[in-house]
Amino acid sequence: MANLFEEIQPIVYKNAKVFFLDQTVLPAETKWVEVNSVEICWDAIRRLIVRGAPAIGIAAAFGMLVASRAAPKSSFEEYYSHMKNTGEYLATARPTAVNLFWALKRMDKKILASREKPLSEMDTIMESEALAIQKEDEEVCRAIGIHGQEIFSRTSCAKDKFTILTHCNAGSLATSKYGTALAPIYVSRERGLNVRVFVDETRPLLQGSRLTAYELYTSGVDVTVITDSMAASVMSKGWIDACIVGCDRVAANGDAANKIGTYGVALLARAHNIPFYVACPLSTVDLDTKCGSDIEIEERDPAEVTEGMGKRTAPYGVKVYNPAFDVTPHELISGIITEKGLIRPPYAKALAELLQARYSGLHN
Repeated sequence: MANLFEEIQPIVYKNAKVFFLDQTVLPAETKWVEVNSVEICWDAIRRLIVRGAPAIGIAAAFGMLVASRAAPKSSFEEYYSHMKNTGEYLATARPTAVNLFWALKRMDKKILASREKPLSEMDTIMESEALAIQKEDEEVCRAIGIHGQEIFSRTSCAKDKFTILTHCNAGSLATSKYGTALAPIYVSRERGLNVRVFVDETRPLLQGSRLTAYELYTSGVDVTVITDSMAASVMSKGWIDACIVGCDRVAANGDAANKIGTYGVALLARAHNIPFYVACPLSTVDLDTKCGSDIEIEERDPAEVTEGMGKRTAPYGVKVYNPAFDVTPHELISGIITEKGLIRPPYAKALAELLQARYSGLHN
């Protein structure tokens, strides 16, 4: 099998140009979109050309770089007004993934911190910050992988093969590299743990079968695709040792928003006494959101349900409810795996302490 990470990354910066891998056409086609305007960046985020919470944040950072190159530079006030408007515009692309807003705030702070520098240097400053966000995400995902692997290694005991079930895509395609939920799988294989993965198809857009299965199969992992409705049956057979998913936002109390269907997987895992883990960088934790009911859930085009993959599967005119995410209550989460290690309940105290340490460390 080819090395996935040498061939596929969702966002590539090369020769001073930004490219997004079009994930709407995978796995049938490999297509790159050059992002040479803010409007193209917004559209790519909105239409899921680039998707996954960390990757959305990275995409937004590069969108701000593109904006900087087109911004007026006669005065800082004029430049900053242009950039602030751009950030507000990009923030409207998708409402649920907190990394989008986190990255835009970070770029905004960088601009304000550089106001005394010559405006001719701002493009270079924006470029350096976007690349730093991308590099840091890679390091964070690797750390998540190491901590997750240690959990799997401890719980695998004498098993010949440790089996995981995952939902949606939280791998390399959703980040800069390695992924969040898939990072422990890749690190486990590197360290000799025999891992098998069951992948929920993840309707209606099939991110599991189109993207996760594609990643894992390409990199040589033992992977089996199932439809979302098969998860209970697979668990009942005793085939699953642990469930692990990514997420788009973690509230202060530990409730986690992830792709629609995740809540159902967590309920099934609890019913079958299977540990259910959420993997995410600390940048996905939003202490300003008290609990899951406060998270804005994006609702998407009904055609994603009625005409999935280009074929009509429901009557014309029928009503459709199409939320992109659901919220898994913290009571159903066995642990949250971050770059700083495994967080166990009570989540509110642990998350607040970790975030406080993280931000105080950034300012020291």
